[in-house]
Amino acid sequence: MLGPAHLLSHAVAWPHRLQDWQFALSLGYGIAAFERDRLVGTAMWWPFEPDFATLGMVIVAPDRQGVGLGRRLMQAVIEAAGPRAIGLNATTAGLPLYEKLGFVRIGEIHQHQGRVTVPAPVGAPVRPATESDWHAIEALDRAACGLDRRALLAALRSLGRGNVLTREGKVAGFSLVREFGRGQSIGPVVAPDVQGAKALIADWAGQNLGSFLRVDCPGASGLGDWLAGLGLAQVAPVASMVLGTAPRRGTAAQLFGLVSQALG
Repeated sequence: MLGPAHLLSHAVAWPHRLQDWQFALSLGYGIAAFERDRLVGTAMWWPFEPDFATLGMVIVAPDRQGVGLGRRLMQAVIEAAGPRAIGLNATTAGLPLYEKLGFVRIGEIHQHQGRVTVPAPVGAPVRPATESDWHAIEALDRAACGLDRRALLAALRSLGRGNVLTREGKVAGFSLVREFGRGQSIGPVVAPDVQGAKALIADWAGQNLGSFLRVDCPGASGLGDWLAGLGLAQVAPVASMVLGTAPRRGTAAQLFGLVSQALG
């Protein structure tokens, strides 16, 4: 089914590769809508804890939009997730439907992408992550997201590379990079402050000058103009929404970059 799903995402101009679909499905659950033998809609959801999940990859074939398929897919996911609260990042097109289903807007995500044209000074101690760093990385991610995402981090680790930010000899932040879509995606990015986040992203940018990079960051991250200055222009923002209660996040570690709009 992933082959037709991959073609469906291309039909709505999403950049996902077949490998990106395989990765997403390996971590969660998928729901498909068929008309006869044709795949006309998809949705996925990912449980992170007994009381929270994220939702994404909601796609309806262009010629079948406006006939209620999106609502049926969403209702199927909500039913499958049971009593969990659900988070999602909504495009402008999907926003009215999600609001009707009870999702509440809690923020905004800005997608930045492009070819790195300007190297940025790192400005803080950043080094490759080692085996001994991963307990600290997992703890920082949980503090920043309010969720246990160890399985997700392990999957990302198997696909890409990690860097850590150090302060006073301790791991204070981290970022991961992997192949995704048209190039590479940086995320998650977790840091104590915006300067730490810039250092982590700048290191990847410096290693990939001229390459296509993508970063999905909260609208209030303070990174927008800086990312644009590197050559990573902002494209259409999406709304962060939740059905139920969002996880409680800490303040010592902050989330400056998402894994993806679907996974959070």
